[in-house]
Amino acid sequence: MSGDTQIVFDRAVLRHRRDRAALRAGDHDFLFREIADRLVERLEDVARTFEFALDLGSRDGVLADTLRTSGRVGRIMLCDRSPVYAAQGAGRGYPSLVADEDLLPLQDETFDLITSCLALHWVNDLPGSLVQINRALKPDGLFQGVIFGGETLTELRQCLMEAELAEMGGVSPRISPMVDLRDAAGLLQRAGFALPVADMDRIDVSYADPFQLMADLRAMGEANAVLERLKHSTRRSVFMRAAELYAARFGGPDGRITARFDVIFLHGWRPAASQPKPLSPGSATTRLADALGTEEIPTGDGVRPKGPGHSDQ
Repeated sequence: MSGDTQIVFDRAVLRHRRDRAALRAGDHDFLFREIADRLVERLEDVARTFEFALDLGSRDGVLADTLRTSGRVGRIMLCDRSPVYAAQGAGRGYPSLVADEDLLPLQDETFDLITSCLALHWVNDLPGSLVQINRALKPDGLFQGVIFGGETLTELRQCLMEAELAEMGGVSPRISPMVDLRDAAGLLQRAGFALPVADMDRIDVSYADPFQLMADLRAMGEANAVLERLKHSTRRSVFMRAAELYAARFGGPDGRITARFDVIFLHGWRPAASQPKPLSPGSATTRLADALGTEEIPTGDGVRPKGPGHSDQ
């Protein structure tokens, strides 16, 4: 992480909450499992196998299990900032590493595939982390990751902000800043990936009320970890008003509320000489004017179609 990187997230709090999430029993990780399955489905579009893979932000190894079952990956190493999750992954038979995604102790050109499911939206320096991931890949190695971004939890964000303003006269950071889909492929390109692609799935999840949503976020280790968050308890009246606003604006006829999760998938390759490259300017062997059936104007004015009603004036 560079010295001028803005510190957005409290790394100690993130690790503590991830440790706590690892110790919770239940089905609160349903969203992670669903997104992990979608990540592996995208890997099926790549017509090759991978000898050595790293799962970054691996949790207990559920994504690694799916990768292993697919038959597309040989050896798999896990890496998570939580020692508890890393120990759980090791218990499932995977070599596991404890490391923060902001500063990865990875050797250059080691892995054929690096995956990351819902971990990199918590890093302070996402471009820097992507550069480190790129370096850890062998030439023509593949990175596939997924982060929350876009308008994730926009309903909760709006209602909490309005409720806090009304009850306390001001607002505090409660939900992480989000990467926009339009910027995602550019981040991969800046990090040196070839053939970068970013796409997004929108997942709507139904909850009985906003309190159930916030409980699930805490259980998943996805609760607020912004460094500038409030360091004291929030008045209950703020949450009660936010719940009322949420139900009024985003509730359905059955009384349940909907939470939006925008899931951005990232796909990029470590550059290699064998990859297809764009032709250099002037190397085309066919004239565009011939293909379009038009007259070429060599004055720099471009190609103009011939036909009735067209004038060169």
